[in-house]
Amino acid sequence: MQTVSEKKGRLHKAYYRNGEHHRAGADVSFGDIVKFFGFRAINIGRWVTKEEQQIAANLFFDALCDLMLILNVPEQVISLRGRLSLGFGVGGRKHSCAHYDASKHQLSLAKNAGGGSLAHEWFHAFDHYICDKVFENCKPYMFASETWLNENHKFIDHPLNLMLSKAFGAVFLDAKSGSASALMQNSIHADAQYKIFYYARPQEVAARAFERVVQEHQIKNTFLVAGTKQSNEASIGLYPSGTDLQNIAHFISEYFLHLARSRCLSN
Repeated sequence: MQTVSEKKGRLHKAYYRNGEHHRAGADVSFGDIVKFFGFRAINIGRWVTKEEQQIAANLFFDALCDLMLILNVPEQVISLRGRLSLGFGVGGRKHSCAHYDASKHQLSLAKNAGGGSLAHEWFHAFDHYICDKVFENCKPYMFASETWLNENHKFIDHPLNLMLSKAFGAVFLDAKSGSASALMQNSIHADAQYKIFYYARPQEVAARAFERVVQEHQIKNTFLVAGTKQSNEASIGLYPSGTDLQNIAHFISEYFLHLARSRCLSN
């Protein structure tokens, strides 16, 4: 069991994790992360100090290694065959602690508030990357989750795609009736209540379902994911639970297990 303590900035708090000692007590750099996973690049904000870089690099490395074990996939899946780049303390958005920029294929965490968002943003990156592998004629900005709900796009018949389709079905549809799932209904209701269109966006629903599955795993890392069990969003049903969660977890686990075995995302 490990507790990672932070000294200043975004890292005052302690991030809990119980996974393996991936670094054997040593420090790693963001350059090491790029080489180990095969990321395309890493961008560090100009206001990030050397000390903050070091703290963040260790947190990123442990979290990404934990995600690799949770999904049972090799390093190349985490970097999406080298297409994904990382950002820390750069390109922030107002009211956003983390974001995925589809135009740059970059996952970024804010310097002061990004912890706990990595799994959510990673799934956005994966959802974007996999779209043209699952559907024909995808535009560069499209995500597989939202395209899955659009009957006008032709599905590419492949065993892996069928597995991913089952996962999306478990996220968006009720297993018995085939109508909107409780997660989807709650997301639509939240948007209506707050007069926004955010929670019910398919890519957001799918990313929340994914991070809930990750947090349910026995490997715990609160820098990787947090807030899917005890948060305002969780209290109003914006994460799957019960049998729905079990079904989603099953299909997601099966998909990534077979993806790893197929070596489709391996170099």
